[in-house]
Amino acid sequence: MNFAHPPVLVVGAGPVGLVAALTLLQNGIPVRIIDKDPNPRIGQRGPGIMPRTLELFNFLNIPEVNDLGKPPPTVRSYEPGTLKLLRESAVAPDIEPTPSIPFIHKAMGQQLLDVIMRRHLEKLSCSVEMGTELRSFEQSEEGVTAVLAKKDILETFDTKWMIGADGAKSIVRKQLGLTFFGETRDDARLIVGDIRLDGVGLDRSYWHHFGKFKDRNISLRPTNEIGEDGWQFFLHCDDLDLAEVAQSEERIFEIIAPLIPLEINFTKVVCANEYRANIRMVKKFNEGRVLLAGDAAHIHSPTAGQGLNSGVQDAFNLGWKLALVEKGLADRSLLDTYSAERLPVISEMLKFTTSLLNHAISSGLGHASMRRSPLIFMLGVNCRFSDIVLDEFVMPAEGRPINAYGVLDEGNLEAGDRAPEAPEMLQVGCIESGVKSLFGLYRPWYHTVLVFSPSLADASPILGALEAYNRSVVVSAVVLPLSASLTPDASPADLVLIDQQGFAYSAYLVEAGQTKVFVIRPDGVIGAIVHGAEGVKKYFSRIFLDV
Repeated sequence: MNFAHPPVLVVGAGPVGLVAALTLLQNGIPVRIIDKDPNPRIGQRGPGIMPRTLELFNFLNIPEVNDLGKPPPTVRSYEPGTLKLLRESAVAPDIEPTPSIPFIHKAMGQQLLDVIMRRHLEKLSCSVEMGTELRSFEQSEEGVTAVLAKKDILETFDTKWMIGADGAKSIVRKQLGLTFFGETRDDARLIVGDIRLDGVGLDRSYWHHFGKFKDRNISLRPTNEIGEDGWQFFLHCDDLDLAEVAQSEERIFEIIAPLIPLEINFTKVVCANEYRANIRMVKKFNEGRVLLAGDAAHIHSPTAGQGLNSGVQDAFNLGWKLALVEKGLADRSLLDTYSAERLPVISEMLKFTTSLLNHAISSGLGHASMRRSPLIFMLGVNCRFSDIVLDEFVMPAEGRPINAYGVLDEGNLEAGDRAPEAPEMLQVGCIESGVKSLFGLYRPWYHTVLVFSPSLADASPILGALEAYNRSVVVSAVVLPLSASLTPDASPADLVLIDQQGFAYSAYLVEAGQTKVFVIRPDGVIGAIVHGAEGVKKYFSRIFLDV
């Protein structure tokens, strides 16, 4: 890669900015990524990693997130002032992995998540420039001129594109002049942070909740990421100045101690911050050559742990589109679909998380032990309504109600939905023959065309049409049933797969003897479900410039 003058500047190096940078770098697009903080951030922050987000980390080939993440523990709530158990509740509905949905909800603090992604960034010869702040910028039809500051030394940097992933107080959003519509909730205020403490009888296999919800209370989630006595804590005490309390380790110890009916040994407050629930979003995610992602574009209550996950999904949706535009393979209008696809998702997400917040407050159960919905796993998030998806097997989406957060229904699959997994696929016809999975094929720099067909001969017309496309951005795979007979003739497909266990035909709802084509986008979304070659051409005409 030519890193002499990166065409993309990413402002903000939290999980969202890092995913945006990694997606672009894996697409061969050089990136400069900056963060105004001189040192990496500490703290767990939003630790919930949802199954859909784990799928995206899998596509980015970052397996450590799933491998090192831990299932969130059961929450135990106690009668105030005692160890008498009131209830046990799950943070999320229980699910078991299946062939089509292989990942389950995991917990990982953002401090560790950032470290993992920075290591992968460095493998691609890119590193975060810490202590580098965006002061201002101007843009034109040709590019963006940014004024950066490091230790008060100013630098003017010219680039083609800028991504604002700089959080809720985003300078990028503010200088674009975009209004952050919404509200601040004074009835949802907390001190959130990390603490090291231990006590006899304080079982680290549970998430504990002590105190009265509408009075003072403390929630402790065990996390070994900060030590064998480490906990993420959520402290609620509306009768105090939370900003002042958050600055005093001694004051935090003083408030927590009487809430826990055990002898507690305090070691250290690792970090603590006041948190107020803000429920806000912009009306568009891009303005010219400047684009927003994550908290810079939308924030909400911590209920359901959707924030980080939504931001990562923003970055992934944006990354492959910006890469195609920068490579000259797609028109700039493709970037408009980033905002068009993500706005309905985020709007529904804010309504969903706000309803959960209201339920938690009205029921008095608290954020950690409230009722949860399978929607939090985000597997039903879709863009069926998008102008660039194509489905020849359903009625046009025009006039249909948008349900962007969706309900995962394995009996239905449409263009715009997440692409399911299918393991134990036997790759044949080449030196690298062996067992594959569909998720092992999907990557952020190319579309994957799955041709379900009774035989290679039936797939030939579709494969012939694909020869017009650059094989660096379009990969083809023929998926054959176990009953198919193979001829020794070479196939023009990049891969030929035999669905040994029928997982793929089941997950993609393909009938025996049927020819059906699925175009999987670089973000793991089904871009098209079509009958054959003409449908494939029609879909790609919406993505690529004239072939």
